[in-house]
Amino acid sequence: MDDPRGIPHAAHWGSFFARRDGDRLVVTPHPDDPAPSPILGNFTDVLRHKARIRRPMVRRGWLDGGPGPRDRDFRDDLVAIGWDEVLDRLAAEIARVQRDFGPQAIYGGSYGWASAGRFHHAQSQIHRFFNLACGGYVRSINSYSAGASSVILPHVLGPFETLSRRNVTWDQVAEHTDFVLAFGGMPLKNSMIASGGITRHVEPDAMARAAARGCAFWSVSPLRDDMPGEARPRWLPIRPGTDVALMLGIAHTLVAEDLYDRAFLDRCCVGFDEFAAYLAGKDAGWAEAICGIDAGTIRGIARRLVAGRSLITVAHALQRAQYGEQPVWMAAVLAAMVGQIGLPGGGYNYALGAMGHTGRRVNAVPIPTMPQGSNGVKSFIPVARIADMLLGPGTPFAYNGQALAYPDIRLVYWAGGNPFHHHQDLNRLRRAFSRVDTIICHESAWTPMARFADIVLPATMSLERDDIGAAATDPRLIAMKRVADPAGEARDDFEIFRGLARRMGCEAAFTEGRSAREWLEHLYEPTRAALAGQGWPAPGFAEFWDRGELALPSAPDDGGLLRAFRDDPEGHALPTPSGRIEIVSGTIAGFGYDDCPGHPAWLPATEQPDAAAPLTLIANQPATRLHSQLDFGAYSQSAKHRGRELVRLHPRDAAVRGIGEGDLVRLFNARGACLAAARLSDGVMPGVVNLSTGAWYDPVEDGSDRPLCGHGNPNVLTRDIGTSRLAQGCCGQVTTVQCERFDGEAPPVRAYDPPQDGGGSR
Repeated sequence: MDDPRGIPHAAHWGSFFARRDGDRLVVTPHPDDPAPSPILGNFTDVLRHKARIRRPMVRRGWLDGGPGPRDRDFRDDLVAIGWDEVLDRLAAEIARVQRDFGPQAIYGGSYGWASAGRFHHAQSQIHRFFNLACGGYVRSINSYSAGASSVILPHVLGPFETLSRRNVTWDQVAEHTDFVLAFGGMPLKNSMIASGGITRHVEPDAMARAAARGCAFWSVSPLRDDMPGEARPRWLPIRPGTDVALMLGIAHTLVAEDLYDRAFLDRCCVGFDEFAAYLAGKDAGWAEAICGIDAGTIRGIARRLVAGRSLITVAHALQRAQYGEQPVWMAAVLAAMVGQIGLPGGGYNYALGAMGHTGRRVNAVPIPTMPQGSNGVKSFIPVARIADMLLGPGTPFAYNGQALAYPDIRLVYWAGGNPFHHHQDLNRLRRAFSRVDTIICHESAWTPMARFADIVLPATMSLERDDIGAAATDPRLIAMKRVADPAGEARDDFEIFRGLARRMGCEAAFTEGRSAREWLEHLYEPTRAALAGQGWPAPGFAEFWDRGELALPSAPDDGGLLRAFRDDPEGHALPTPSGRIEIVSGTIAGFGYDDCPGHPAWLPATEQPDAAAPLTLIANQPATRLHSQLDFGAYSQSAKHRGRELVRLHPRDAAVRGIGEGDLVRLFNARGACLAAARLSDGVMPGVVNLSTGAWYDPVEDGSDRPLCGHGNPNVLTRDIGTSRLAQGCCGQVTTVQCERFDGEAPPVRAYDPPQDGGGSR
């Protein structure tokens, strides 16, 4: 009997049931989810939206002139082409680049979240294809979210994933924690998301239970809503980018008042005495002058940290900025001085609340994973350095102690992502993409990347294919059943790459003789076998698929690596050079980087507010979508004003500029400009404006190299520099801008309009 709720499915922001109502979807959250994400509302109207890509299309200039660098733009210049012809042309172009320049001239990093499915995972599919068809590709490493932390943490404490995902759980916080000091807060809009899917959003309830027990949540952020009301938080507004100065002031107080845990430092850490010498003079008064939080409050924080079970957390936001390694490192040092690292609900948990993966027990069995093969190309880039690579082939760069050089890329292949969302200084990115021979994009909708590509292949949405939803921290496997037929001529990424592999002579290796359904059965088997081996219910694939989901056992809530280390530092040494917490790192000191010295330090950003750009822009994650995914969906659209993104600013800053609620404003600096609609709020501290990322880049093409974005994408304003030579992470969280009321004729928002066929169908 059919389920009246519809067909089971999953997304990064939650599991759900869906049923068709004409071209719309009725979406029902999973019944066991206590706090479903409202982002599910973006699915209701997207299946047949005008933004969907329905046919393969090729840029007229590429068809007529062949591959090569050109001044690309976003104006309609695309021609519809049949699948056989476009795959023939694409296979020939890949073969040309491989023959003439080698696979090291192909960039297949293809960064992006794509869908929650583990088989139709776009990055896995594209990487597998290039490894088998070309012997490899230039890859990217790390992420835009955690580019700095993923490099600094292994030097100081241990692996990023282990420290963020197998450490302090929300159950521990609810039961044990007395004080949470959250640098960057713990916004629920972020923890609503988990790569691979999430069936239970537990954060609001855990915070409410902890607060009811008496736990105090203090949020250190320029934005009040970076901590939810369930936590009954205290807001400490801080000048953006000054968290390390505050941490140093707290640390100085711990030493000055003899509150620090010397025994823990001696037993579990290296380098404290050298660091203590650096603390001299950096007292609470010194910190107040920099961060804007009064010295009495700073000293009070130090005392509260040692008065009970305390937990220090750092959001991704802090390390998405110049010198972003420093707050991650300094917070770990501060927690070491308090001496509670490894205790239940205490110590240090990087990124707790930053995504739905954190604060949960990990699964005791593996989840389905698509094999990608072996990449024979050794060249790579830190993911946020793509424009540097494309603009400067052969240019040397430093990364984590290595001296490297950027490869010379001729072909860029993207599937399941939108760099015109993730990347910074979009006008520079446009110039960078214009120097390659060919850009290929698989997409389900006309994102800016699809509009900018030479060859655009229509890909299905997850709702239009079968898959398996799973995450290593979620205790359910979800049968993601197809809800609707593909839009137009859209194909699954697997089928697209199968067609290319056939033309390049490697179809058998790529498919291993399996259909998409047979791959699902194959990927399910390791999970089933592990369940059976541990004595858990282990139904066959057909039974799992019929049920729609499968419960997975969780590993013990044992505190992971840090708990084991605390209990036995000799027997369970950390995977750092010393086996201890590295307050001072001899390895990093040996690199000789002035932008990341051998211990955490206060390094003020080189871009500060001035007369030309007096406001600090915070470009954080949006509340109504995952990054830029489904920006055209109903829930995302509901939060816009007359179709444009909202920018929040303090009433005081608005008043001096003659800006009222709902006014159209122009934000600008030397890198670019965008329009947005004003939202006045005292939840944004004075001197700060907040424009979230994710609005599709919509340039008003006027022939200039810095066109206005009429929709409200803040990345036309952000800086495209690395956090430091250590990590080379992105600096997209903060920048400086000016804001003025826009009284001219507002350009129409065309972000979701499909291109016109520029030359007739072929």
